[in-house]
Amino acid sequence: MSQTYIIIDDDKDSVLKTQAIAERFRNLSFVASANTYDDGVNLILEHQPRLVFLEIDPTDKKSNLSLALINELYRYLRIVPKIIVTTAKKDLAYEALQYEVIDYLLKPLNINDFRKAVLKFDRAIKTDLPYSEEKNPVATFEVLDETLTDAIETAENDVEVKIIPAAENSTASGTSEVSGETQKPQSLVICVKSYGDYRYIDSDDVLYFEADNNSTDIHLNNGEMITAFKTLKHFETVLPPTQFLRIHNSYIINVNQVSRIHTGNTVCYIKNSTTKLPFSKSYKENVDLIISRIASGNYLEI
Repeated sequence: MSQTYIIIDDDKDSVLKTQAIAERFRNLSFVASANTYDDGVNLILEHQPRLVFLEIDPTDKKSNLSLALINELYRYLRIVPKIIVTTAKKDLAYEALQYEVIDYLLKPLNINDFRKAVLKFDRAIKTDLPYSEEKNPVATFEVLDETLTDAIETAENDVEVKIIPAAENSTASGTSEVSGETQKPQSLVICVKSYGDYRYIDSDDVLYFEADNNSTDIHLNNGEMITAFKTLKHFETVLPPTQFLRIHNSYIINVNQVSRIHTGNTVCYIKNSTTKLPFSKSYKENVDLIISRIASGNYLEI
């Protein structure tokens, strides 16, 4: 089902850029755009779209664009469209959240942030549906495959995650024999696929996975972060529990990267860094398992 949207922005170039990115999503359907407060309100009342991209800190102050537009809509509409703020300043983010906007996107728009905002919108409208209408809700906003403009293309990162297992000829002792020599088996490799671009990540280089709505941020030991558009639940399903364990609704940790566990403060510390991740009571068994595994290795308790 196509979801209609309107863009309200005093900058015509910004309108075109927002529309260009939005057109990448199959189920978003552009209706119209407005450049002022009054025109924006009238346009929304006329077409009653499901989504509005709204500028709240306009360059042209005469346009009167602001968060007040949202309050105006509640005077006339029983169902107010979902709002995604698009602006250049961070200053109004907190205030915008008080208006229950879906997301707050900073200009210039980034395709990754835009996608996350659309997924939040997708989830929000599904929440509004009666359960009988959407028994098995899934994200409906697929990204098209056409070539993007240079500005958008550099940020593109739709992904498919695959796990490439270790060498099958490994022995029980954890080694394999090739040409008479004893070698270590290949490490587990995570393949992140993005429109023909294959990114191979050695699992030993992964510190932890962090949930970000319907996507997951992969944090590496070199400080790099890679966003994969799969849920943390997906990773929990495909990653080997011998190396990766979930410790929180938002985190899966690499067991081999744990340097310290403080059960009193319910945090795990990452090796060679100041990073500490919280763990929750619901995953306490996994944390106990990490402690047990570390204890079963070669270590000196003082």
